[in-house]
Amino acid sequence: MSPIYVIGGLPGYTPEVGRLISMMNYARYTTLSAVQGLSVSELDELLDEKSNSIGALLMHFAAVDHIYRVETFEEREMTEEETAFWQPALNLGDEGRTVIKGHPLEYYLKLLEETRERTLEAFRKVDDEWLFREEPFWDGQPANRYFMWFHVFEDEINHRGQIRLQRKRLGRAAV
Repeated sequence: MSPIYVIGGLPGYTPEVGRLISMMNYARYTTLSAVQGLSVSELDELLDEKSNSIGALLMHFAAVDHIYRVETFEEREMTEEETAFWQPALNLGDEGRTVIKGHPLEYYLKLLEETRERTLEAFRKVDDEWLFREEPFWDGQPANRYFMWFHVFEDEINHRGQIRLQRKRLGRAAV
């Protein structure tokens, strides 16, 4: 990982890709800090009947990383197997509350690490032109891949706020 508070180029990546990855790295660093030391019961805890568990949110981060990699780099839809595994984490809500539980922190950390490593490998094979390529996105609106990958870590930062709130409610100060 690059120096955590420096947004800049990274060896093995084109300049803009390196800057994007620098931001992704910082978001992930703060996420990992926010969940350090949590037990299975703390990862499964729900604040109320509509909330998501911290474990489900961690799996959501890995799922979003996976689906954006599949769609932007591989330019395909998820397979039936991928959908069966990742859909509860993408949907969250009732499905996530039912399916995503009972795993230790190491399970989620491994998913996060494996999905991100595949993403970083894919980014090594593209250039800045690829990052700025536009295509239809939400509601058919044009977006470039830079925005799409910005959204990946923006979503993580947003949900990390939920994690920090839940951690406080558990009586566990953030590390």
